[in-house]
Amino acid sequence: METLTVNIVDFNSTHYKAFEALNSAWIEKYFYLEPIDKEVLSKPDKYIFAHGGAIIMAEVDGQAVGTVALKRVDYETFEMTKMAVDENYRGLKIGWLLGKAILNKAKELGATKVILYSNRILVPAITMYHKLGFVEVALEESGYVRSDIKMEIDV
Repeated sequence: METLTVNIVDFNSTHYKAFEALNSAWIEKYFYLEPIDKEVLSKPDKYIFAHGGAIIMAEVDGQAVGTVALKRVDYETFEMTKMAVDENYRGLKIGWLLGKAILNKAKELGATKVILYSNRILVPAITMYHKLGFVEVALEESGYVRSDIKMEIDV
């Protein structure tokens, strides 16, 4: 079997459709697109970049197969959000590569803490977050109906 080459790249103007499609696919598989999802996915400039956040993409042969975003919460805290990997590329450690890369990006942007909100039915994701070093903390209102767990890591 040939080795898969995964490139982690910064978001650029060719990635808008993939960012929206990759996230919409997994959210609709397990939940439903909430109004805030539709807003963030269709307007990442407004919700992610305008506040000093970032988005990175995982590409295989120039095709976007995964993504994750950092949304600024305050001066030193970012939320890791909108992580998605194409179903055809799951189980290949792409989520892990994205997770490690986005935590490095958070450090570059001056973060001391990264938080995330998820749902306990997403066992592979929760397991990966623990392996990345995230720990569960008290859940407060996240803005998402589907969130039933909050995790954080000091970076």
